[in-house]
Amino acid sequence: MLFTFFIIISMCFFLVKLLPMPPVDSFGKDAALIEARRVALGYYEPLIKQYFIFIQRTLIGGDWGASESAQYLALNVVDVFMNRLPNTIYINVLSMIISVPVGLALGIFAALKKNRWQDHLISILVMLFISVPSYVYAFLVQYLFCFQWQIFPQFMIVPTTAAGYFSAETFVSVMPAVLSLSFGTIAGLTRYTRAELTEVLTSEFMLLARTKGLTRAQATTRHALRNAMVPIFPSIIGQFIGIISGSLIIENIFSIPGVGPLYVQSITQQTPDYNMFMLLTAFYCIIGLLAGIVVDISYGIIDPRIRMGAK
Repeated sequence: MLFTFFIIISMCFFLVKLLPMPPVDSFGKDAALIEARRVALGYYEPLIKQYFIFIQRTLIGGDWGASESAQYLALNVVDVFMNRLPNTIYINVLSMIISVPVGLALGIFAALKKNRWQDHLISILVMLFISVPSYVYAFLVQYLFCFQWQIFPQFMIVPTTAAGYFSAETFVSVMPAVLSLSFGTIAGLTRYTRAELTEVLTSEFMLLARTKGLTRAQATTRHALRNAMVPIFPSIIGQFIGIISGSLIIENIFSIPGVGPLYVQSITQQTPDYNMFMLLTAFYCIIGLLAGIVVDISYGIIDPRIRMGAK
């Protein structure tokens, strides 16, 4: 994981350095501070020397530099990032709280109703939501729920205190973004749960359980669900770890003041914000890699047979 992280960060560093660097004079009264930070980070040294200075000051020293964007000019990029991170965590955690139980319930229901009209209907909807990009139904949610029916406000009401995240006003204001994030997760989890449970329900040990006197409901609850959840739960754990990396586009559509818009703006604005881009790239990279590691480790924790097989 660490080797992969190092390779990705190195590639991003060299690629982003190919972009033109805005002149210091364009920063007005903050020009002296920006110039000092550039000198400290070795902006005027040969590229390979800049790379080693970057590794030493950022990955080892934790100094990611100052922002060069107009909105956060001369501010520490870590402080800006930490200020916007709670909004991203908030909408992603809410989407997972909604997605996991709904996805599991629909998958279990479809498996129990295999090859009936309920199963076919759920499968069609699942394929529809998996095939359509998230930003398409995000625009539909915004148009229908926010503009046409006016059930939800169009923009997030940002709380001023930590307790404000638990207020009904803030919760309602982020529901369009939460719903848009939830559709794809629900569809994927439904399909995965249905496939795993359907396979378990046709296993020989289920027939043995029924012949020993268990009802279909008892056999399903005590045996089928427990065995089907072995590959499903690690994926849920991984999604909880990696939730923060899934809302770049949705945050921009619904103007959520989170990390997503910050990441996009750092590279698309007229004067690219190198320091902010590298910090957020490192953050999203380590989140994705951690999700994969947690999933692999959780298999052995949930199913002891995997640990025994390794021995």
